[in-house]
Amino acid sequence: MKLETLKDLYIHELKDLYSAEKQIIKALPKMVKAATNKQLAAGFEEHFEQTKEHVARLEKILASHNESTRGPKCEGMEGLIKEGEEMIEEDAEEEVRDAGLIAAAQRVEHYEMAGYGCARTYAELLEDRDGAQLLQTTLTEASGRPGAISIPVPRKL
Repeated sequence: MKLETLKDLYIHELKDLYSAEKQIIKALPKMVKAATNKQLAAGFEEHFEQTKEHVARLEKILASHNESTRGPKCEGMEGLIKEGEEMIEEDAEEEVRDAGLIAAAQRVEHYEMAGYGCARTYAELLEDRDGAQLLQTTLTEASGRPGAISIPVPRKL
């Protein structure tokens, strides 16, 4: 897809976010299983449910522009998820692994917030009020989540 207009860029960003969210949906069950802290596992489960809603919103916005969800794989998210998977495989104390999982999840959230912020701005500039509102809803959820999955990690001397 050649990017010639702001709308082209907007659609490209929506498809990139869609790819990112689908990758997150595949990764989160592994993070739930790897988390040893119950609060952390519950936070990942909540994130999983919210991510399904994010996907539905993106599908709705793309459909309103007569666009499919098909597009290139989001390589940025692929790299972040790979780092999270590497943390799962680390030979680490449970609390240390949980702290690493939190860091991986926060990186993912910040990546999402950047993408959703840009997409919302494009929607506003293109006067796609419904799209902007849906994107803002997701952005609000994502910006509130990083602290919600933080847990105290005991210091080992």
